[in-house]
Amino acid sequence: MHSLIATLLLMVVTVSLPGRGEAAAFLQDMQGEFHVLQEYTGNDKWLVVMLWASDCHVCNQEAHQYEAFHKAHKDKDARMLGVSADGWAGREDAQQFIKRHKVTFPNLIGSPESVAGIFSGLTGADWRGTPTFLIFNPKGELVAQQVGAVPVKLIEDFMVRETQAAATGS
Repeated sequence: MHSLIATLLLMVVTVSLPGRGEAAAFLQDMQGEFHVLQEYTGNDKWLVVMLWASDCHVCNQEAHQYEAFHKAHKDKDARMLGVSADGWAGREDAQQFIKRHKVTFPNLIGSPESVAGIFSGLTGADWRGTPTFLIFNPKGELVAQQVGAVPVKLIEDFMVRETQAAATGS
């Protein structure tokens, strides 16, 4: 019965949040608990969201650098969150990806349709695939998006520039 309820909830994946122009979609953690992306945004830290899939060549090639970013920033100014587009049926593949790359940052999982709905709801653009990155400022506002691998140095430089701009009001 629990899996039937979970399936029904995932079928109704994208819900507009009134007045915010964002999207909330149900994702699951690897234990099956439901979450929405907005639970992770804000809290006075940057949030870098990596939309990935276990069979994505680039995701597999680049995972180590995002794990290093997570370790360098998690106790300071930023957090990393992974969102697997493998779907619940591909959870074992997603878990193997996490294990193979020794990923310690939190990861959620959703169907490709729910992940695409989240991306489109937040950005107004069509989702093109994995990896894709969303960057939220410490206030929880989406400030950048990028399809494809993004070098960690560019993310760090962007965070510094945006923090300085916010501090000077420009």
